[in-house]
Amino acid sequence: MAITPMAKVMIVCHRAQVSDLLEALQDAGVCQVLNADEAAITKETPGLAAARERPKDLEDLVARLERAISFLKDYAPPRKGLASMLAPRPIVEPASYHEVVSNGAILKIVDQAEQLQGAMEKTRTQIDHAQSVLDLLRPWTALQTPLDDLGRLQSSVCWAGLVPQQHYAEFQERLANLGAALQHVSTYGTREACIVVILREQVEPAQKLLRSYEFEIVSFEGMTGTVAERTREYEQRLDDARKRLAEHKQAAGDLAGNLLKLEILHDHYRNILGREQTRDNVPATEQAMILEGWCRKRDYPQLERVVARFDAATVARIEPAPDEEVPVEIENRQAVQPFEVVTRLYGMPHHLSVDPTPYLAPFFAIFFGMCIADAGYGLLMLGILAFFIKKMQGDKKLLVMLALCAVATVVVGALTGGWFGDAIQKFVLHRDANLALAFDPFKAPLVFFGVALGLGYIQLVTGLIIGFMHNLRMRNYIAAAFDQMNWIVLLNSVVLFTLGVTGAIPAAVGKVFGYLALLAAATIFLFSHREGGIGARLGMGFYNVFSSIFYLGDVLSYLRLMALGMVGAGLAMAINVIAQVAGGIPWVGPLVAILIFVGGHVFNLILAILSAFVHTLRLQYVEFFPKFLASGGREFAPLAKEYRHIYIEKAGK
Repeated sequence: MAITPMAKVMIVCHRAQVSDLLEALQDAGVCQVLNADEAAITKETPGLAAARERPKDLEDLVARLERAISFLKDYAPPRKGLASMLAPRPIVEPASYHEVVSNGAILKIVDQAEQLQGAMEKTRTQIDHAQSVLDLLRPWTALQTPLDDLGRLQSSVCWAGLVPQQHYAEFQERLANLGAALQHVSTYGTREACIVVILREQVEPAQKLLRSYEFEIVSFEGMTGTVAERTREYEQRLDDARKRLAEHKQAAGDLAGNLLKLEILHDHYRNILGREQTRDNVPATEQAMILEGWCRKRDYPQLERVVARFDAATVARIEPAPDEEVPVEIENRQAVQPFEVVTRLYGMPHHLSVDPTPYLAPFFAIFFGMCIADAGYGLLMLGILAFFIKKMQGDKKLLVMLALCAVATVVVGALTGGWFGDAIQKFVLHRDANLALAFDPFKAPLVFFGVALGLGYIQLVTGLIIGFMHNLRMRNYIAAAFDQMNWIVLLNSVVLFTLGVTGAIPAAVGKVFGYLALLAAATIFLFSHREGGIGARLGMGFYNVFSSIFYLGDVLSYLRLMALGMVGAGLAMAINVIAQVAGGIPWVGPLVAILIFVGGHVFNLILAILSAFVHTLRLQYVEFFPKFLASGGREFAPLAKEYRHIYIEKAGK
């Protein structure tokens, strides 16, 4: 239930065996290997550096496989239903995996996919070209003159083009004034297709006129024969190209039957590429390669066994440098592990800090339950999550965490009497009854108010206690005394003094705690800031004492638990009222009531889950973590096999 202790290791291996050793390390997945820039030995030994030779052939092969997979996926039968969402990667047995990766002939599928993709791109280009030519010719179907004759005039210039319909009459008149001939061919949408013929000495003024009337010149360069002949030709070309494209798509669909094999090969060669890139980036001498890295202390015996299989390799533990960044891995008991999702979303703690997961877990579940506060919603969540947990591949920590939160929701809902709002009272008992085992939030809102504030205060003080205990373990006694203990004493003394003033406890006892609060405040003023001159220390000390008011704001932030719980319950009750009223509609009333009831509560549940997750997360990150947590750790990333496209169940992936 803490940050996993790490061991710094160094493996020295002869170049002849390093590839096999890296494969064994990748299979074991217990050692993070540092590159030459990160390794301490590179800094300590001048001239020692990595070979940095890119495995270009392997990179090209992985890229080709990725492109082939992306191409063929568009033509593979789609996976339907929840299977595509919960289990997007096909499950492959180890025997089938090894059969595929050992069959070199499968790589020919990549060549076929590339050739087919190139042919399809070429055919699509031909289709686009034929379609564009047909679009060009369409306004000119009535033109009987051969297209090549338009450019054979000796003393005149001929332009074919389109002019906006609203300008055509004026355009025709202006051309006549220049001595040009205008032949109307057809009306095409809002434009007129026409041919302009003018003497060569009038070309320049004619061109200015054409531009002023937005005359769009159409070029038939390279075309012979009539428009009708060219139209038939390109229609045939378009039809042939579309048939070829359909044939290519059929071939791609047939080739997509090998998609799984390509996905297996991609993940296989990608893992090989990963270890080859590792090999080319570690420090090396002429004969040996040095793998400096980290492993969990408990995994070191396993690492020794892996390395012992190679007669030209040895491993030893080494001392890290005092300022060296240690990778961080967190480990917790099974009941707490799902809540590691919250910690990882925030960022890994510093290796000398505390793993917040076991401390946030009970608070997160309780706060989530209070935000929804409906046992019916909690049971519905449990049923849905149980299905998803059973069917989903990969890491299920988030779903399990939500399931534990759903259990808390059922408990809080039962204590406050929430069962789909007041559905039991309205539709089962047909009377107002108090089903709350503890209190009804709408009849006793101040109780809910007090519970929210009380839990918030407890979590904040818990954060200070965690920081205090951690500083004691680290033998940082001054920080424990002045950064946490003073605040613990001050906050609790203020609370007890307030209780004494209100008569909740004897006034004499409250008065004692009042003096104790003053003593804690004075200590914070004098010793909370321990750097710089006396003026800076006292100035920051005064600010720190003043900032005690911020703790009140932190505690009040927990009122969002009450607010969200009551808003969700109020909306659920409103849905029940609307459903009850709709039930009185003749003939269709019961059906409408059911639709409103189911749809309304599903919508309310979705909103409640989103709100509960976001706001509970915020309370951990903004109010709780800053009291004790130092973040900024780098996550432990051992060399291991990863699978992007397939799921090997027996490999534990």
